[in-house]
Amino acid sequence: MVRQNMPTMKIHELFAYLRVDDAGRALDFYIRAFGVTEKFRLVEPSGRIGHAELDFGCGTLMLSDEFPEYGVRGPKTIGGTSVTLHLHVEDADKTIASAVAAGAEVVRPAADQFYGERSGTVRDPFGHEWNIGSSIEEVTPEEMQRRYTEMMKGT
Repeated sequence: MVRQNMPTMKIHELFAYLRVDDAGRALDFYIRAFGVTEKFRLVEPSGRIGHAELDFGCGTLMLSDEFPEYGVRGPKTIGGTSVTLHLHVEDADKTIASAVAAGAEVVRPAADQFYGERSGTVRDPFGHEWNIGSSIEEVTPEEMQRRYTEMMKGT
């Protein structure tokens, strides 16, 4: 069953906003790993990046350096992340290899999944996790639930 809340105002876009311990290095990593384009960055006189945007083609990723004086900290500083970013790509294996070549660490190798994707997970050098997947078959929600239930019986 799909549940939907009726919003009081229209939402135009959703952006992921990452906080990292070295935004300049992170921008370089994401450009090398994923072949994205930097849109712009705002740099304060001390050199910290207060805001930057990367064009992923399908959307924009925003990021900044840490600003501990405002409670803005990245995953390495806080000891982990509870968020995974999902990139749906043409070739998961190739994209994972590109991310690893740029400095990411494999968390979960690419494999065919019950939900119709071949996917794997990498952790970037700044502590963020990326689930990278490509479609291998169309699966209805009902079939996905059946496969999920079957898979979870073995746990």
